[in-house]
Amino acid sequence: MNLPMPPPHLKSTLHEKFDHQDEVFAQAFTILQQAIDQQAFPAASLAVTHQGNLVALKAVGHFTYKAQSEEFAAGAPPFSRTSREGGGFDSEPTTPKPGAPFLASFARKPALSLPKGGDFPVYLSTLFDLASLTKVVATTTMAMLLYERGLLDLEAPAAAIVPEFTTDKEKDPRRHEVTLHMLLAHSSGLPAHEKFYLKAHTREELQQAAFTTPLAANPGTQAVYSDIGFIILGAALERLADESLDRFCQREIFAPLSMTHTTFNPPLEIRAQIPPTADERPGSKEEPCGSDTLFDKLRAGSVRQLPQASPPQSGSQQASRSTFRQRVIQGEVQDENASVLGGVAPQAGLFSTAADLAKFAQAMLSPVNPILRPETVALFTRREPTPPGTTRALGWDTPSNPSQSGKYFSAQSYGHLGYTGTSLWIDPTRQLSITLLTNRTWPDCSNEAIKQLRPKFHNAIIEALNKD
Repeated sequence: MNLPMPPPHLKSTLHEKFDHQDEVFAQAFTILQQAIDQQAFPAASLAVTHQGNLVALKAVGHFTYKAQSEEFAAGAPPFSRTSREGGGFDSEPTTPKPGAPFLASFARKPALSLPKGGDFPVYLSTLFDLASLTKVVATTTMAMLLYERGLLDLEAPAAAIVPEFTTDKEKDPRRHEVTLHMLLAHSSGLPAHEKFYLKAHTREELQQAAFTTPLAANPGTQAVYSDIGFIILGAALERLADESLDRFCQREIFAPLSMTHTTFNPPLEIRAQIPPTADERPGSKEEPCGSDTLFDKLRAGSVRQLPQASPPQSGSQQASRSTFRQRVIQGEVQDENASVLGGVAPQAGLFSTAADLAKFAQAMLSPVNPILRPETVALFTRREPTPPGTTRALGWDTPSNPSQSGKYFSAQSYGHLGYTGTSLWIDPTRQLSITLLTNRTWPDCSNEAIKQLRPKFHNAIIEALNKD
């Protein structure tokens, strides 16, 4: 199926006005620096847009904590994956097509080694593993585009597009009730997460495991944030478009918005220039470090206090972590299920910069959206009326009480979090977006201090804008 091509070379409408950002946002920047000093995360990059202007763009920290004395090998080796059309970046880079300069500023740069102690600074051009921001920047936006073009019916049963969804052992008749709408709204009845990667060794095996996962609740009766639901949704979208997720998004989203530093599976030669997200080398016990259940933990009230800066523990006292790939995870997706899916997955796998996400956010806010109609944006970002108590929109989340967005984002706001310590919140009422990218999962996923500081950071940004 040949989908219509967007107009080439559409540029962001953002105007750069961040010359005085260090003065205007001094308190917000101090919060981030203190978080780094207290080891909430080693690296961070941020972008703030307000009323069509890029008012803040900053990178702080280093790839890993300075206190670490170990020297890590630069550049993770390529992981084993099923070769997919358009998904392989392990070969030599190709010349980018006109209108879509693929990571052009990185092309042919020599690999940079990760110095002793991880004392390599973060730059504005540094890519971060977006984790579950993939769900909204890539997968949900793909769904929105297919919806606009009449190729996606929100109320269509998932099984009509992915018939494997109804071939589970129990032959549960409720599975026929699950719609694409429910998958987007996380109300399908599917559980949150399963460690499929422990048994599935190929993309096809993992997808089949997701397709046949038993329902944990009646469809439409409760909202449970589900990676499994998005794996099934992604398969449906690829079949509707007759094209892979990465190829579709590159042509229809990233290129039109000039998001030239956004990609799945960063090329091998630039992976050493990306902050690591996990140390999976053998030597410690495994914990469920890849399950993207941050929203569920947030609503359960599990918030860790900011730790005091101290050298990492070693040996048996060190926090347990996943050892699935038995190496440092740098420049490849942190999520283990997404890794088995080949790095191109609907629930995780996208890498980007804060600047690129600012372009995306501005497109979502603009009444002249280069890729989507405003009414489509409104439909997908409006909080769902059911199930009772849900804060979910279609793909997106909306502010809860309390919220990781802080206390100032309006009721019309929408956003999302990523397990690696990333977030994007957009407020159409204030014409505001705040992007925060970190690698808080380094060296393991036990550090959740970001939950405490992220709302404070958002509050400080908005308070500064109110004063300015």
